[in-house]
Amino acid sequence: MFNKAITALAAGLALAAPAAQAQTQMPFALDWKFEGPAAPYFAALDNGHFAAEGLSVEVSAGQGSLDAIPKVATGAFPVGFADINSLVRFLDQNPGAPVTAVMMVYDKPPFAIVGLHSRGVSAPKDLEGRVLGAPPPDGAWAQFPAFASANALDVSKITVEPVGFPTREPMLAEGKVDAVTGFSFSAYLNLVRLGVAPDDISVILMADHGLALYGNAVIVNTDFAAASPEKVTGFIRAVARGWKDAAADPEAAVDMLIKRNPAADKALEVERLKLALDANVLTDDVKANGMGRVDPARMARALEQISENYTFQNPPDASLYFTDAYLPDDGSLKID
Repeated sequence: MFNKAITALAAGLALAAPAAQAQTQMPFALDWKFEGPAAPYFAALDNGHFAAEGLSVEVSAGQGSLDAIPKVATGAFPVGFADINSLVRFLDQNPGAPVTAVMMVYDKPPFAIVGLHSRGVSAPKDLEGRVLGAPPPDGAWAQFPAFASANALDVSKITVEPVGFPTREPMLAEGKVDAVTGFSFSAYLNLVRLGVAPDDISVILMADHGLALYGNAVIVNTDFAAASPEKVTGFIRAVARGWKDAAADPEAAVDMLIKRNPAADKALEVERLKLALDANVLTDDVKANGMGRVDPARMARALEQISENYTFQNPPDASLYFTDAYLPDDGSLKID
């Protein structure tokens, strides 16, 4: 009996070993810190969605909208999360770099001007005659020329103060600047955490004031994708399921995040996640058509607006920046 048990155990281990070996390593580079909007990726991890696709995923924090792009382009990470507008500029400056977007996540980008009503900033025109704090690598700041054009702002009347990411909201809270550029959900909640009254905070979402741009997307190293297309599709499917889980139970998703960032304030990060879901991810278009896709006509308008912010070295080509070739067609992208 003992020998039979050992034989059965050995057979089981022999079967389990290939399964473990079949797990494809897919480290994932985020754009930013482990805050509320990162929770869906940990939900995909802890709820087994990545594992179900044969993927072993480690999520790494980032340092801004541009951060993941070179990491993925160099092959240091096969997949990442980055601002597609920054990706457009990167590919223009680095023709042929093996990176593209494969899944749109922020259908409505969180690029915003965040000011204080008490400092006279409630609408785009209010920026004239005031000081705007902007981190130079910030994705929202990169869109400011097109935003200014769409709202007929006289930029000569706006004083731009370069600021760091850690000092951005504190400087606004202290009255050292009148408004800042940033992601709507992060800047708003960071100000609340600093003691600013919520009804004093004005969030001017660029997408509500003339910009057709898309926001952050899952990006992939194209060499990796060509070699393992089914793994890219599986990754996208798992990410979509993670977002579904987070939408269904934001608190549970944030609990998974806090396991990786114990210093986080749960209530704050739940609110940050809900803001991202409501304003940026679960748009009317996404509710109707599912996550991940881009509309070609809107993308064409977005490229025109990017050209107001940036002088292209090469003719822009939407096919270089996004492909739907890896999106699953099994209904897994539908999200309520």
